[in-house]
Amino acid sequence: MINNVMREITPLTPSDCFTIFSRVKKKFDFPLHYHDEYELNLIVNAKGARRVVGGNIEVIEDLELALIGPNLYHAWFTHQCQSEEITEITIQFHKDLFDEKFLKRNQLSFLKSMLERSQRGIVFSPETIQALKGRIIGLTQKSGFDSVLELMSVLHDLSISRNMRTVSDASFSNEKLYYNSRRIEKVFEHMNLNYHKQVTLAEVAKIANMPEASFSRFIKKRTGKTFIDSLNEIRLGHASRMLIDSTNTIAEIAYKCGFNNISNFNRIFKRKKLCIPKEFRETYTGNRVFI
Repeated sequence: MINNVMREITPLTPSDCFTIFSRVKKKFDFPLHYHDEYELNLIVNAKGARRVVGGNIEVIEDLELALIGPNLYHAWFTHQCQSEEITEITIQFHKDLFDEKFLKRNQLSFLKSMLERSQRGIVFSPETIQALKGRIIGLTQKSGFDSVLELMSVLHDLSISRNMRTVSDASFSNEKLYYNSRRIEKVFEHMNLNYHKQVTLAEVAKIANMPEASFSRFIKKRTGKTFIDSLNEIRLGHASRMLIDSTNTIAEIAYKCGFNNISNFNRIFKRKKLCIPKEFRETYTGNRVFI
C-alpha cells in the first residue's frame, strides 16, 4: 500500500469552537490531505484552479464555497488559475461542536442533513455564495460568543440553501446511504458487498422481492439513477480509492471492481469523472506526502 495523502493535525484545541484562517495568495500549495474536523472553504478569484474532493475532480469558477466532512480527502491545486490574488478563507470546527442529541431537535433537521451529506463533500451554488460571502468574510472580524452565533447562523442558512450538491462517490468514503426504503438499502448493501462480481438486475430485484420491471422503476424513482448507473457508481467509488491507495495496475483495478474489460472501465470512468483513470491517479500521486 502507498500513502499519498497527508493527515493534517489542525490547530484546534478541545476547548476551541472553531478556527478561521484568511489569506491572499498566488497559488495553492497545500497537498492533498484530510483531518478529523469539518471544513468550510470560501475561495474567491481562483477561476481555473482544480478542486479534488474524495473521488471527484473539477475545475472551479471565480467563486467557490465547499463544506468538507471529517476525514474526507481534499485539496485545491493551482492548475490553470492565473490569478495573482486568490482569497481563501478556511473555517474548521470540531465533529462534536453539534452533538447528536442537539442535532435531533426539529429546528436543526436541515443542518443535520447537511453535515451528513458533507461526508461526500458539498459545493454551494453561485447564488448562495453571493448571499453569504460577506458574512463569511465578516467572521474574520468577530470574536467570542458573537462569532460562534454567527457561524451557527451561516451554517443554518447554508443548510436551507437551494442547489447545493454533493460531489464525491458514496462508496469512496464508505458512507452508508439512506433512501427511506429498506428494500433499496438492502439492494445497495448487496451491491457494496459484491461489486467485484457480476451483479444482475434479476438478483437485486429478488432481494427487493419485486418483479424486475417494477424494481427498475422503483430504484429510478427513489435514487434518480438506473440500476446499472447505481452499480457503476459504487464500482467507480471503490476503483477511485484503489487508484489512490494501492499499486495495482489500472487493468487489475478494473477487474477487481467488476468491470469486464479495460475499455469499458476507461469509458465509464471518463464519462463520470471527466478524466481517465491514469490522469486521476496522477492528480493524487503528483502531490505525494509521506507521514
